[in-house]
Amino acid sequence: MIDFNPDNHWRRVAAAIYKKPTDSKIFGSVELDVTDLEAFIQEKRKEGLKITLTHMFTLLVARGLREAVPELNCYIRRGKPIYRPHVEAAVSVLIKNGSEMGSVKVPHADTISLSELTEILNREVPKARQGDEKNKTMRMKAIVAAIPWPFRSLTLRLLRFLSIDLGLSIPALGIGPDSFGSFILSNIGTLGLDMGYPALLPSSNVAFVLIMGGVHEKPAVVDGQIVPRRIISLGAALDHRVVDATHGGRLFLYLKQAVKTPERLLQAAE
Repeated sequence: MIDFNPDNHWRRVAAAIYKKPTDSKIFGSVELDVTDLEAFIQEKRKEGLKITLTHMFTLLVARGLREAVPELNCYIRRGKPIYRPHVEAAVSVLIKNGSEMGSVKVPHADTISLSELTEILNREVPKARQGDEKNKTMRMKAIVAAIPWPFRSLTLRLLRFLSIDLGLSIPALGIGPDSFGSFILSNIGTLGLDMGYPALLPSSNVAFVLIMGGVHEKPAVVDGQIVPRRIISLGAALDHRVVDATHGGRLFLYLKQAVKTPERLLQAAE
């Protein structure tokens, strides 16, 4: 673990300068060679572990926050950066025949193993896709949608003021300053999109959103030779109140190295 203090002078000033998140966005993108990663996935699927690139990047990003960029595992509460002791991932899920988006939260994503993540997603994704009314996020969405305009906008502003600006939690509604976890991961490649730059949902308070684009075969230089490789595009939007471009660069650099050793994810981290 990297020892650092998230509550420095610049972070406090940045939290006062920028609003959340309309004028505090940093965008970045990178291409990663996932040829060996896809081969690893196919090998594990033959062994009975039904995983995809989404599973892999959920854990790779979570481990990256733990091992390389802990500054990304922060959120703002009452103008002050708060460091999370563990990484909690939110994975976007298509629901209601693909007409809406929901999400599944993965607690302790920085320490669980690949098989543990698979078990969590296999259990929670079907619930989210069915629009489970027991899901607090879905219930909250239904309540707000039923409020007539323009009171709907006023209600959202009030909830955002209470949860994000004041840092209050409302457990009955499933909202709070940290209700979406450390980061949001969305795979738009499954929708046929090659690249995208995500929005920072104002009510999420996450430090960044990562988008997985399409995977295509492209020429690449390997050991001095031009060979076809499988390349994925990643796009990210980061909250400038919490992080700088250098943090996004460190995360992408970590991912470039981590995709070469996916077998590490078979074991839970200490």
